[in-house]
Amino acid sequence: MTNLHHLSEQAVRKALELGRTVATAESLTAGMVSAVLADTPGASGMLQGGVVAYQNSVKENVLGVSPELLADAGSVDSAVAAAMAAGARTALGADIGISTTGVAGPEAHDGKPVGTVYIGIATGAGTAAFEYLFSGNRSEIRGQACGVALERLLEALAS
Repeated sequence: MTNLHHLSEQAVRKALELGRTVATAESLTAGMVSAVLADTPGASGMLQGGVVAYQNSVKENVLGVSPELLADAGSVDSAVAAAMAAGARTALGADIGISTTGVAGPEAHDGKPVGTVYIGIATGAGTAAFEYLFSGNRSEIRGQACGVALERLLEALAS
């Protein structure tokens, strides 16, 4: 967890310096990203909140992800990750939205192998999504996803 806390400290500090707020939408990580951020002193000045969107119904009804997209692509998809991040940004009134979706295992999901992870980022400039393939057990994959989500948040804060 040390690396996660280091990344979180950097992200919180940078967001506070820039006066930017952040919201999370997490499926795969189920609140881990927002919890790590909230564990960092100063987080209350930048973390708006987070949505744990484990079920597709929450992705649709709370985050505004298109039901057609979910039906066509499944929940583990780059476009879904981008839409989740945009939904969190809008729903929670933040400058930056960050999302996680993926397959932690033990079985494949929506035709995607275990370890497939998508991180979504939404800013005023638009949305983007990034694909990763991790290995390890369920907990390790979720931890790695949290780490890259914080790295992508740092990148968004730097641009």
